[in-house]
Amino acid sequence: MRSASHLLVTLALSTGLPFAAAAQSWSDQPVKPEQFQDDVVVSYEDGGMYFTEDDIPTYNVAEDGTVDWPTFSGFRRYHSECHVCHGPDGEGSTYAPKIKNSAVHMDYYDFYDVVVNGRQNGNSVMPHFGDNPNVMCYLNDIYVYLKARGMEAVPRGRPGKKEAKTDVIREMEDACMG
Repeated sequence: MRSASHLLVTLALSTGLPFAAAAQSWSDQPVKPEQFQDDVVVSYEDGGMYFTEDDIPTYNVAEDGTVDWPTFSGFRRYHSECHVCHGPDGEGSTYAPKIKNSAVHMDYYDFYDVVVNGRQNGNSVMPHFGDNPNVMCYLNDIYVYLKARGMEAVPRGRPGKKEAKTDVIREMEDACMG
């Protein structure tokens, strides 16, 4: 009887292992920037905003450390709305996960969906921010900032140098914020 119980436990654990691994949060998975470098390459610039060849917003950091305006804005907006739960610089806290890793591992559209609609995972709840203009008007900025942090393209803390805010970005911000 003992060996049959041991066999059942072993079988249950071995078949459940893939589910346990799949249940692991994106934020718990380490980021190896070299594996994701192709996902962040700037393909084109439009009015001070940078995009990949798949039209996904991305960051642009010059050799001297100057960040694009959206990355700088994302730092500011993240620290006004998100760091309370997710910790300074996307590093996580005892309350919420390391979101800088999530921005690298998650698809852009999945990231967007979670922020807009929220999500519950066991006892952990990410509230929805779809009706918060302080988040929604700057969601791409927050995303590119966190992506840059997760890819180790920008260090912790306020970026020291930034590109100027373009007229296009200013007009979009004014239209969104009303």
